[in-house]
Amino acid sequence: MKFLKLIPILFIFFGNFIYKDLVFAEIKNPSDYKVLSEDSKKLSISNVKYYIKQGDEFIKNGDFDQAKESYLDARKLAKQLASFYSDLNSSFKGLDARIPIEMQRKGKETLQILAESNERLASLYLKTRKPEVAVPLLIETIRVLSPNSAEAKKAYEKLIQLGFVETEYKG
Repeated sequence: MKFLKLIPILFIFFGNFIYKDLVFAEIKNPSDYKVLSEDSKKLSISNVKYYIKQGDEFIKNGDFDQAKESYLDARKLAKQLASFYSDLNSSFKGLDARIPIEMQRKGKETLQILAESNERLASLYLKTRKPEVAVPLLIETIRVLSPNSAEAKKAYEKLIQLGFVETEYKG
C-alpha cells in the first residue's frame, strides 16, 4: 500500500524529465518571425507604394481600368493601415508612451500615402471625365491631411477648377 502512495510522487518527479527537449521552440533569429516587417508582405506601407507604382505603369501603358484597380487597392490598404495604427495608438495611450509615438508616426506616413493614392485616382477620374467621383477623393485628401499641406492645397485647387468651390484658400 505504501508503494501505491509513491507512484504519484514518482510521476511528478520523473514526469518533468520525460518531456524535456521534445519541443524545439527556440528562436535563433528573432527577426525571422517578424513576417510583416518585410517589404514583400501584404499589410505594409511599402505594399501601398507598390500598388501606386503599378498604377502609374498602367497609366503609361494606357490601361486606365487596371490603373484604377491598382489605385483602389492602394487606397483600401492605406485606409486599413491608418485605421489599425489609430486603434493601436488609442489603445496604448497612457500605458506606454513609446507605442503611441510609433503608431502616430506610422499613421501619418500612411495618411500621406493615402492622400497620394487619392490624388492619382482623382486625376484618373478627371481624365476619364468622371469629376463627380473625383470630388469625394479630393475632399478626403483635405480632411486627412492639414489644409496647409501641399497635397491638400493642390486638392483644393482642383476643386476650384472643377467649380465645386469658389473661394480661394490663401493659407
